[in-house]
Amino acid sequence: MNWNVYFSEKAGKQAKKLNKRIISILDLLVSDLRNYGAAPGKGWSNYGKLKGKGKQIDIRHCHLTKGKPTYVCCWEVKDKLKEIKVNYVGTHEKAPY
Repeated sequence: MNWNVYFSEKAGKQAKKLNKRIISILDLLVSDLRNYGAAPGKGWSNYGKLKGKGKQIDIRHCHLTKGKPTYVCCWEVKDKLKEIKVNYVGTHEKAPY
């Protein structure tokens, strides 16, 4: 069963500001999230759960690119609903962790 992946209003605005290359990488990530769920696979650089956000909220991230600037994507997982909410897409320096 596929997962429902959607963007928060803020993340949607952030995604629209990205260049075409980063958007195409983000599209691949969203496709993997839809097909495989919250863990998109080992092919995603620095994938992992973010610590310190409490046990109630499952927040994960991965790097979309390496180098300077490094682009990242952060998402919240709602297992019971099979939903993934993308909360942040942008540079590593401004990431919410």
